Amino acid sequence: MNQQFETAQKYGKESMDSLLRSFGTLSKGSQAIAVEAADFVKQSIEQTTATLEKLAGVRSLDKAIEIQTEYLKTSYERFLAQSTKMAELYGNLAKEMVKPLESFAAKVPAAA
Repeated sequence: MNQQFETAQKYGKESMDSLLRSFGTLSKGSQAIAVEAADFVKQSIEQTTATLEKLAGVRSLDKAIEIQTEYLKTSYERFLAQSTKMAELYGNLAKEMVKPLESFAAKVPAAA
């Protein structure tokens, strides 16, 4: 009986350690994702501001359309690249969060 209690206590401690490591990974990953998102927003604002400044000095409709078209094309390409990068960050975060739990689950014997 005493050995069963010690075993249960051991698994409880290992379970808590695994959860804490997983949450630590979540915290670090979330910070990286937030920094990446903030950088993207900052760059987007800078790009938009630069485009508006260009448009303010335009004297012809053709040039305005050219500037807007380039802006839209560049924005779309940046959005696709950023979406891919964010998907990778989220995917890596999920994989890293599961690792401590997988190692703990591998140690626990199957219940009969």
